[in-house]
Amino acid sequence: MGSASSLFYSSNDTEKQTLHRRITPSSDQFEEQQARWNALAAHLSADLRERSGYSIRTWLQGSYKFGTQTRPVRFGEEFDIDLGIYYVWKGSRDDGDNYPQTMKGFVRDSLLAYAADNPDDVLSVAPPKPRCERIRFKGNFHIDVPAYHLEPDLDERSLAIRDGWEDSDPKAIYIWFRNSFDDIERAKVRRQIRYLKAWAALKFAEPDRPSSILLTVLIAEAARDLGSLPADDEALRDLVEHITDRLEDDWQVPNPVDPDENLVRMSSQQMQDFIRVLSDLQDVASRACEAETEFAAADTWQEAFEHLFPMPEGQQAMVEMAKWLPVRSVMPEIRITVVSRNNPQGGRFTGMNRIGAIPKDCDIYFEVVNPGQLPANSSVAWMVRNEGGEAENTNDLGHFAGLGLTANERSAYRGTHYMDCVVKVGSQTVAMRRVPVTIKGVAMPRRNPVASPDYVRLRGRN
Repeated sequence: MGSASSLFYSSNDTEKQTLHRRITPSSDQFEEQQARWNALAAHLSADLRERSGYSIRTWLQGSYKFGTQTRPVRFGEEFDIDLGIYYVWKGSRDDGDNYPQTMKGFVRDSLLAYAADNPDDVLSVAPPKPRCERIRFKGNFHIDVPAYHLEPDLDERSLAIRDGWEDSDPKAIYIWFRNSFDDIERAKVRRQIRYLKAWAALKFAEPDRPSSILLTVLIAEAARDLGSLPADDEALRDLVEHITDRLEDDWQVPNPVDPDENLVRMSSQQMQDFIRVLSDLQDVASRACEAETEFAAADTWQEAFEHLFPMPEGQQAMVEMAKWLPVRSVMPEIRITVVSRNNPQGGRFTGMNRIGAIPKDCDIYFEVVNPGQLPANSSVAWMVRNEGGEAENTNDLGHFAGLGLTANERSAYRGTHYMDCVVKVGSQTVAMRRVPVTIKGVAMPRRNPVASPDYVRLRGRN
């Protein structure tokens, strides 16, 4: 078992900060998505029946269906849900009264009608995509709506795309995944898929990012090849090594329920980049699993997972950190200055190495005050790690806050959060300071408030 296995997953995820908890949507977010999916599905079923003259079925598919959905890894990014629309008629897909482009267009028209009827909830209907239509909701998520023909007697499905019909059966691949593992192993595999998807979201912009279904199949097939998985950190190391070797031999990844379909839809350059960055992850995983302490392992894993990976907490963690760091290391001393945006004169707070409780909507200034005691040629990096329900429900769990002796942030979410100050010489961490920042639930009132104070929903950064 690797040194950081408990930082990946714990059966007590609801209380302990783990990578799995930090990348998994909250129960409130799942419920909100389900409510909107149900409302949209009801509208589309009735409206498309009138537009097309066919019976309509819907099916929740994609990551939500597989149980592998991850939260957006950066503030402002969107959840993705897939809602399949199925036009039902017997016989061939070409026997219908309309072209596939028309069936896809019906979906778009229906989404536009839904958006017009729900202006307080819907942001927009996105421009047409080759394989689906997309509707964007307030609250940072969207629903992709692909359109299919369903042959009910044969239980066969075809996807309406920009250029015609395409063989595609999301139900079949879901059944393949479900039947590939028993309940215990399936839960392990789902966590591994989430880890790899979160990593990919951090390392690749969306146009170059490997698809969710590609990552799902790669992990599932590797897990089947390897057998029972060890602890999550070691399992990720083994799976990434297996996948890297497999892709270096062959870029083709056939759909397990349709061998004629290649799930790789990336260019040659994109695939080369994917394999290169995957090799980097393999190196990180190998070094992290060999680390002697939990702190050393966590410090290595954050190279891959950045602010999403939690750092150890508590007195024992401090003892381990002292053992891991160089004997003569000097901790950075951090002065914190807090200034209320509403009341700069009366709302000032200061602290050393910790601060709080402070109000929301304050500017927070961090400064290393003993730079002369740090090693020569060292660099200082700052990483924000937010915790608690408000940050989680806003999908603002942190970010890299820059290099240098100072960093600036803003108080936004109730709870205790951390500014991690890391001192490195080259690639080696030589000192680290965790600065707790405790924020209470309200902002300071304005110094000279107008009749109706302008309280707004606070956000993580400018």
